[in-house]
Amino acid sequence: MAKDGADDGLLAGTGARNQQVKYLNLQGEFTGENRVHRPSFRGRHATFAPNGAQMMPVGAVMDYVLDGWLPEAPQIDRTTKVTAFGSCFAANVSKWLGQRNYRVSAKDEAAQNTYVVRIGEGMANSFVLRQQFEWAWEGKVFEAPLWHGYKAKEFGYDPEVQAQTKALFDQTDVFILTLGLSEVWYDEVTGGVFWRTVPRDAYDPERHKFRVASVEENRENLEAIYQLIRTHRPDAKVIFTLSPIPLLATFRGEACMTANSVSKASLRCAVDDVARKYKDEGHLFYWPSYEIVTDVFGSPFLPDRRHLPEDVLSFIMMQFEEAWCHDEGDRAPLLEQWVLALTASGHLPPRTKGIVENRKKLGVRRLIEKGIKDDNVEYREAKKALLAALLESWDLDTASVAAE
Repeated sequence: MAKDGADDGLLAGTGARNQQVKYLNLQGEFTGENRVHRPSFRGRHATFAPNGAQMMPVGAVMDYVLDGWLPEAPQIDRTTKVTAFGSCFAANVSKWLGQRNYRVSAKDEAAQNTYVVRIGEGMANSFVLRQQFEWAWEGKVFEAPLWHGYKAKEFGYDPEVQAQTKALFDQTDVFILTLGLSEVWYDEVTGGVFWRTVPRDAYDPERHKFRVASVEENRENLEAIYQLIRTHRPDAKVIFTLSPIPLLATFRGEACMTANSVSKASLRCAVDDVARKYKDEGHLFYWPSYEIVTDVFGSPFLPDRRHLPEDVLSFIMMQFEEAWCHDEGDRAPLLEQWVLALTASGHLPPRTKGIVENRKKLGVRRLIEKGIKDDNVEYREAKKALLAALLESWDLDTASVAAE
């Protein structure tokens, strides 16, 4: 038994659990004015939210955001076929891995005519993702023309494209499916949901309707997708992720910011329901890009509130590669990118970017000595410690080169 009656199991684990175990004193007491305080039982697997200082080390995202959501070992190497589509994160991960010479569908010549490659980041709701799998693997054809591209061009149910999509899915080892929104336009006659809004020339107010998909509908769609993949590609891994990019507009007649909260929450709840149900099978995972952006960096969007700074996006991609991909060598330093991302999101002084990109050791030392201003002493010292760790990593790189 652990001290104070805490079960040994409470002291096990890594990351946030290990670092926060000091708060799990289940029988701690104090006496004052004849009162005895006994903290509530926190459960056998309690984890706690970090403070700002705890989020400064480069391992903070792994400890406090990714904990519990990763495979036991990296699953992607240069031979693994990765198919990513849905909202924007799917396109970002395809681009990143493709540039790193991983085997992604976006670079597959035989797949260029498939809709999941041609308009893969334009399938932002759970209904349209499900449609692609039902069409490819079950030959389901929908009654109304539901699929339209960015410029309102209609994409039909071409059997040749369907065959190419099936072939692509049949070869895929890892599916990365990004959800973007819960607001959908649908055809009231058939019940079919559109990829995007209805083209202006085709819009029929008596037939084309708008609604907000419920958590239950999204959950049903995601579960159906997962089961289709398990049936046709039983060894494949499935990664659901939620785009942090907010709604550009809502059709609810209410403020867009509040509508966005509901849209994201509905999807996040649906993903969590399905993940909790099937997580133990070892094939379904969640990648928390949404939480990394909104909780770690504090929604560090550019002024258009639609795009992320390149340094933040690059960190998210590096962290994904670190967690999911085998180390194939020539991997950029995560620590350096973490510092750049914190700078881009306002956690470090703006001049840090130029100093880091040019590897100016004297500039980093000056930042540590005089450049970090924060009223919270613990937070300020954590920032200095991060910069000191960066300096140390540069010294190690120099020593390694000298040894060669």
